[in-house]
Amino acid sequence: MAYLLECRDKPDSAALRQETRPAHLAYAKEAPAILAAGPLLAEDESTMIGSFFILDLPDRAAVEAFNAADPYTQAGLFGSVRIQPFRWLLGTGPKAS
Repeated sequence: MAYLLECRDKPDSAALRQETRPAHLAYAKEAPAILAAGPLLAEDESTMIGSFFILDLPDRAAVEAFNAADPYTQAGLFGSVRIQPFRWLLGTGPKAS
């Protein structure tokens, strides 16, 4: 099952994001469940304000475990997290069964 994972940074946390970014990227690069991912950007199109993932995992508990192990989560970067089941319909991702 595909899931959207949207994580919004706490206010005034840019320094924490930059400090933790190398560990977060290393974690993400090793995660085979990631179908797509990247930083969420502010309206200036350059300031990172969160993280967004499309994950291929069996259930919500697996998404929660993935997020809990993320160095950003462990550092307390995120002020809010949204997990949403997702059915891929168009584009180059996995096709709906």
